[in-house]
Amino acid sequence: MRLSEFQRAMREEFGDAYAGVLMRDHWLVALDGTADSALARGVPAREVWAAVCEDLDVPPARRYGRGLRDPQG
Repeated sequence: MRLSEFQRAMREEFGDAYAGVLMRDHWLVALDGTADSALARGVPAREVWAAVCEDLDVPPARRYGRGLRDPQG
């Protein structure tokens, strides 16, 4: 998952404004920081997306990101 795909998945799942708030302010215990800080530390976007999905109960059917191709298919 590219950074641009991660950002698009965040916007499509949570909306433009709330996605930014989540990336900046929501603490992801699994990554010991926010999505923004994890990405800045070099954590792959796919791993950050997985942590966001787990933490915020994104349904499994959408965990590959809305509007993105299913990596399993």
